[in-house]
Amino acid sequence: MSTMMKAVRLHAFGSPGVLVYEDAPRPVPQAGEVLVRVHAVGLNPPDWYLREGYRMLPPEWQPRVTFPIIPGTDISGVVEAAADDVQGFAIGDEVYAMVRFPAGLAGESRAYAEYVAIPASELARKPAGIDHEHAAATPMSVLTAWQFLIDLGHEEPNPLQPHQHVPVPLAGKTVLVNGAAGGVGHLVVQLAKWRGARVIAVASGSNEAFLRDLGADDFIDYSKTAAEDVARDLDLVVDAVGGPKTGRFLPTLKRGGALFPIFPLGFDGSDEARKRGVTISTTQVRSNGAQLAEIAPLLNDGTIRIAIDSRFSLVEAAKAHERAAAGHIRGKIVLTVEHGQPS
Repeated sequence: MSTMMKAVRLHAFGSPGVLVYEDAPRPVPQAGEVLVRVHAVGLNPPDWYLREGYRMLPPEWQPRVTFPIIPGTDISGVVEAAADDVQGFAIGDEVYAMVRFPAGLAGESRAYAEYVAIPASELARKPAGIDHEHAAATPMSVLTAWQFLIDLGHEEPNPLQPHQHVPVPLAGKTVLVNGAAGGVGHLVVQLAKWRGARVIAVASGSNEAFLRDLGADDFIDYSKTAAEDVARDLDLVVDAVGGPKTGRFLPTLKRGGALFPIFPLGFDGSDEARKRGVTISTTQVRSNGAQLAEIAPLLNDGTIRIAIDSRFSLVEAAKAHERAAAGHIRGKIVLTVEHGQPS
């Protein structure tokens, strides 16, 4: 068995061109870990945040990195080996996972590779009804949507606010989803609809048919109409874009309503929220194999679907990051992994 593999690594921070496809040591599973032969990798914003050196984070939050590093968190593949103490997974099992997040923010997740060693607690069997590419596109986005809307799934301190995030009841409620066509947004639309909400999707006009097909009841084309100018009496706004401007949605909420910014950095609307009787809450998504196992039947039977924006091979990781930088992504970007002998 070779001790090497192909991987995409960073030797410095920078533009997509710093992603280098090269030989790297093949991981060996430690206690509690499973070695997975990767078939596909899903891209997520933390991938390019890491590549750029987390410039958007305050200096005290920027993780210390030791080069070279392998970026990425989301994989789907087949179990190659497992540590002696691992139970519940066998060689040949098809699996998917979000690897070591947020613990691996400094590059310890190592998903852009032919093989990755994964804590068994973060792993779940791949839904049989979808292929490896769709499974790899799923974990971070679906866990984000699930932990915001359905079940937080842990008791870890929330680094983004003093109190834990608490999902709100959705049945019979009116929910607006901003950034509805993106990786997290299109899953929020589907989960909210599954839980009985009336869903208003906000995206560019080209995405209307796509989002209505996923269950959106109403649609706002942000290029023609500012959602905050027309939406009123909402029970919940999930802002999958977030950032400093997320406060513009506070006037759209009824008293007792809630605003969930997926990306809350740069925003503090706590005073206005208190005056309006509105809750603002956010959280940091965390790896959770048990939740991926719970979600798998919904993916298997098509209750929720993952849209793939574009596919690239692992060697084309830089091109995939360029696609991400171009914006207006519908669903997820995926890397396919073809196994060969390291040079």
